[in-house]
Order: sequence, then structure tokens, then C-alpha cells
Amino acid sequence: MRPPRPAASARDTAAVPSRVSRYGWQRRELVIWGAHGGAGSSTLAAWLQPAWDMNPMGPEPDPPYPAAVSHGRLLLVACRNTTSSARQATAAVAAVTRQGGHVAVVAVVSDGWPEPAAATARFRLLEAQAGAVIRVPFVPGLRLADSPSGVPLPRQVRRALDQIRAVTGRISPDL
Repeated sequence: MRPPRPAASARDTAAVPSRVSRYGWQRRELVIWGAHGGAGSSTLAAWLQPAWDMNPMGPEPDPPYPAAVSHGRLLLVACRNTTSSARQATAAVAAVTRQGGHVAVVAVVSDGWPEPAAATARFRLLEAQAGAVIRVPFVPGLRLADSPSGVPLPRQVRRALDQIRAVTGRISPDL
């Protein structure tokens, strides 16, 4: 017997991809949503298994399905460490919150350059709206790799991934 369906508007139900169950049972996987293209969400999904990468946020002001898809799952919003990315991460967190969802972690993935002060200020404001804001250091080896899972991770990156796992209540595998 299936549990009752959660209440959802026609807009939410139409926008949820067909591969996602709208019913009670769900795997305890981490849902990773890029605040923009190139945010590092597929790399984080490879490192934080079991996890899956949603398509990045589009240009619409209120994306239709992240809260519906992540309902009952932990949601991580990924972005880069630029001012523009911080603005887009703020919009992504606001969109999820407006839909009644919660962002467990905002992962700020470094591009190898220092974080601008304006981005730091925006990320500081996001700390009150998400479970945590965690910075993931730059990994130069990713530029040459075919797959992020084969790249040896520096200690600072392993520490950031462990922080994400701690916030999301997940067990850290041997890295």
C-alpha cells in the first residue's frame, strides 16, 4: 500500500522529472543543485556518493521543482566563489525556501582565485538561511582528469567533504 501523496500544486507536479518518486519511500541520497552551470555539482556528486546532480538553476526567478524533488532528501546548492555565483546561490536558496524547502549546505567551490569581498559578504548572509556554508578548495588535478573520482584529493578538500557529510549526517567513506 502506497503512503498518501504529499500535497503539491499542479505546477510542482508537472515540473518534477518522471524518474523521481513522488511517493513516500526515497533513498537517502544527497541532491546537489548547481546555482549556475559550471558550479561543480557533478564533481561534488561524484565525491559525495550516494548523491545525484540536478540540472543547474535556469534563468527563471522561481525554479519550479527543486523543493519538490528534494522533499525528504538533503539538498546541497553548489556555486563558485565569485560575486556573480554568490548572487545566483542567494537566488537558488531563496527559491527553495519560497517553495517550503530547506538547503542543508551551500558548497562554495573555489576556482583557484581569492574570493572577492562582495561574495564573502553574500555567503555570510546565506549562513542564516542554510544549514551551513562550506568552502571546497580548488583541485588543480581536475583540469587534466577524465573523471573527478580518480583525482587524489588534498587534505583540505577531504576536510571540506567531511564537513559536508557531518552537516548532512552521512558517514564518511575512506578517501
